[in-house]
Amino acid sequence: MYNDAEKQQIQKIIEQKQMRDFLKFYTNLIERCFNDCINDFTSKALTSKEETCIGRCTDKFLKHNERVGQRFGELNQQLMQQQQQAQQSQPQQSSGRWF
Repeated sequence: MYNDAEKQQIQKIIEQKQMRDFLKFYTNLIERCFNDCINDFTSKALTSKEETCIGRCTDKFLKHNERVGQRFGELNQQLMQQQQQAQQSQPQQSSGRWF
């Protein structure tokens, strides 16, 4: 279907998109946890309360992202099964040839 050069170009585009998605995820994680947990700017060091909050926030964010990914995979699998069933239930069209 595609030649080697086209396959490499497609793979490069996919990898770039995955990197952008990862960076967006990471940026959202940092921004969210920073805004929720950091509120004392009088010291360079984090307070124990801030450290605990950051740990819980990142853990919750990562677990949520993992669950969303799992659910997306489940829904995608269901959709593919439905498409296969729909294709199988359609009558086969003949080519008009007799062999």
